[in-house]
Amino acid sequence: MKNGLTAPYYRAFFEGNRLRCAAAMLLRLVCALANLGFSWLLGEIFNAITKMDLPYLGRVCAATAGFLLLQAGLETLGDRVRSTFIHKALAQYKQAAFERIAQKNISAFARENTGRYLSALTNDASSVETNFLMYMFAVPYYALMLIGSLTLMFFYSVPLSLLSLALSLLPLAASLPMSKELAKREKAMSDRNESFVGKLKDLLTGFSVIKSFKAEKEAAALFEADNGELERVKLRRRWWSYLLSDVTYNLLGFVMQMGVMSAGAYLAIRGRIAAGTVLIFTNLSNSVMQPINELPQGFANIRAARALIEKLAGLAEENASRAGEGVPARLERGIELSHVSFGYEKEKPVLRDVSLTLKAGGKYALVGASGCGKTTLLNLLMGGCEPYDGSVRIDGHELSGISPDSLYDLMSLIGQNVFLFDDTIERNVTMFREFPPERVQDAIARAGLSEVIARKGADYRCGEGGGGLSGGERQRVSIARCLLHGAPVLLLDEATAALDNQTAQQVTQAVLSLEGLTRLVVTHRLEASLLAQYDAIYVLRGGALCEAGTFDGLMAQKGYFYSLFNVSQ
Repeated sequence: MKNGLTAPYYRAFFEGNRLRCAAAMLLRLVCALANLGFSWLLGEIFNAITKMDLPYLGRVCAATAGFLLLQAGLETLGDRVRSTFIHKALAQYKQAAFERIAQKNISAFARENTGRYLSALTNDASSVETNFLMYMFAVPYYALMLIGSLTLMFFYSVPLSLLSLALSLLPLAASLPMSKELAKREKAMSDRNESFVGKLKDLLTGFSVIKSFKAEKEAAALFEADNGELERVKLRRRWWSYLLSDVTYNLLGFVMQMGVMSAGAYLAIRGRIAAGTVLIFTNLSNSVMQPINELPQGFANIRAARALIEKLAGLAEENASRAGEGVPARLERGIELSHVSFGYEKEKPVLRDVSLTLKAGGKYALVGASGCGKTTLLNLLMGGCEPYDGSVRIDGHELSGISPDSLYDLMSLIGQNVFLFDDTIERNVTMFREFPPERVQDAIARAGLSEVIARKGADYRCGEGGGGLSGGERQRVSIARCLLHGAPVLLLDEATAALDNQTAQQVTQAVLSLEGLTRLVVTHRLEASLLAQYDAIYVLRGGALCEAGTFDGLMAQKGYFYSLFNVSQ
């Protein structure tokens, strides 16, 4: 992974957050030094006991009490500053990721499994918090403890220090190769969680279909399979982490501690060191053992977290939105398709040599049997079908050379399934942006949404997926949304397919009555009163444009459109 891809995510951790990071790091290091001072105080207490010096013991105990209060204060302050840093760092990290993902174009995002992003921004983000942001402070803390403990040991006894150092290499040698495997298992757990989230999203989204076809047992079996596999991968990661900790800390740590105590007791009996020094060494051996246990695991966790950051950067960059020229958000002449062909698979074209013209401000219908390429043509106009053969020119600008942002300023698409957020009607219309109230009201009125708002209120919550509104009401919200967006071209893809005849006719008439917009309407509802209002009707058959003209002209030809119309009646 190139560093340039991950750099923005690392910057997000520290943007406006460096002072907190520095303060938290400083307090953490001061606490590490304080732990070393505590070992010295324990030794002095033991020395006071062996010397039977009660006044000195009192002074040492008083100093120890004050020291513990100071250390508690520093630990509390350090935890507070560190928590504040991590809170902001993680929020900015996820924000940076979401903003990068949001820069993708519609077609690129539609080709991807959103479960990957859900996993990356939830489970993986939690792992980044635990394994990177927290260990970022732990690694210097334990490194200073290790260096300080060894320095203090050498100050008291060189032979005993050399023995401690030699014994400390045993857990270090055991843990280093294991840490690499831990990083691999962390990545495997992330990948499996991504698959599980995708499957869970699929099952919950298709809940009504599952119930309708009484497929609850089969759905439960699918869930069980994915959930079981996820937990097996998590078990492998968890077991390896426990093994790493138990081998390095519990087993080899016990060997080190017993070795140091035995050697220290021997030296004390021989009169080479004071009895209190044995206690100091025993406590310092813990201060050496804990870093040796934590540092390899810390480096392994940081490596695992870096892999997750690289994975997120790769996801955000995959199918990234292409660059292009900016063009004015207006249509003055029109859109011209010349000999356009396209196939999702190169050898299987969906559109074949299509040529047609949409004049600015015109009303056009696109009809044909199911699978003839109508939706693909709209997706192509939205920049979602590349590369294509032929030419698509918008006021003289080639479609493939226009930036996605400019293209979305030019085009608005309303599909059969309108997506509404679980928010108010007005915020679904405005898409959470601020507009002058009169402009919002104008869009609502032109879309025929005024009656709905008068009845339910602009603050009426639409429910998840717009479940609180009828199909016709949802379509009117989507039309108002497009009108407020202000794009000069409105594309409708079977927008009335799920509506009853009366509501469908009302919605279609509302679209046809709009002034100042270029409209291309894909429809399977062939009603003479509506079709007669279009400037031209384009008829697709097998991906090719077979007929074009007004309703009366096409009916007079008695060709393919004539047959479609009569069958629909």
